[in-house]
Amino acid sequence: MTAADFVPQHAGLPGLRKAARDCHGCALYRFAGPTVFGEGRADADIVLLGEQPGDQEDRVGHPFVGPAGRLLDRALADAGIDRDQVYVTNAVKHFKFTERGKRRIHQQPNRTEVVACAPWFDAEIRAIGPRLVVCLGAVAAQSLLGPSFRITSHRGQFLPHAGYLVLPTVHPASVLRNPDRDRAYLAFVADLKCVAPRLAR
Repeated sequence: MTAADFVPQHAGLPGLRKAARDCHGCALYRFAGPTVFGEGRADADIVLLGEQPGDQEDRVGHPFVGPAGRLLDRALADAGIDRDQVYVTNAVKHFKFTERGKRRIHQQPNRTEVVACAPWFDAEIRAIGPRLVVCLGAVAAQSLLGPSFRITSHRGQFLPHAGYLVLPTVHPASVLRNPDRDRAYLAFVADLKCVAPRLAR
């Protein structure tokens, strides 16, 4: 079973979001909170694709509202991109974690879980029709471009895919973990600054 069994045909974003609440397309729903669906402009030119919800996103049901989301907001502003004009989502819609005492520690979703959830993103793309998908991190990029894709080889490059462009860059959480956070942040912003000139062509 995958999410394909739960995705309604020809639905817009409101219908998709409602249907996703009941998705049992992989085992992650058994342990996580409610499905964290994408949010933003329904006709956005730019879609930001992350890996999966984090602990705070899982608790409140909205994407990119934790520390990585706050850094993303700041980076978008510094790059001249209005978050209200983009659509933000994740390759996997449930939080995968392991418990350590009272803490829930992020675990990277495996390939089976990514593939199982892919029909939701495919439906989001059909409903939105963006010109560009910015892949935030390896899991997001590999969900579109295959498991052998390496961001280190293609970071900051515009790659044609399925009728839109893909821009691979790092996940904002990796910037927070970087020992040289200031340098990593500036490099992340530099990637995002490439977006507006490219879409203006």
